[in-house]
Amino acid sequence: MEFHEKRIPIIKIHDYLIVSIQVDMHDKLAIQLQSQILEEIAKTRAKGVLIDISVLEMVDSFIGRMLSGMASMAAIMDTSVVIVGMQPAVAITLVELGLEMPGVDTALNMEKGMEMLERRLKDRNDDNF
Repeated sequence: MEFHEKRIPIIKIHDYLIVSIQVDMHDKLAIQLQSQILEEIAKTRAKGVLIDISVLEMVDSFIGRMLSGMASMAAIMDTSVVIVGMQPAVAITLVELGLEMPGVDTALNMEKGMEMLERRLKDRNDDNF
């Protein structure tokens, strides 16, 4: 029986990519997801990425660095990243590990995250005039 790697779906809605992680993350999947998101940004020219991690009960330092690195890479591609749904245990772990995530905005839920992305896009458009 052949093993098939799980893929996390990425949905495009208007100028945004929505990524809802519904499985436990492991290092290989995190690397694959980072690559997949960056490819979708390039292909769709998305202006924002919303990543829902509400089902993740734990994030280790590697996964945290991957999320942070992906946000930095997305910023270079002129795309904002918002992570939503972070469980308290995940936030505590990231702080205890001393892991800072520059360039990563967070929101409580998808609705707040979308509002944040829309504000960022509006502010960016206002700055261009």
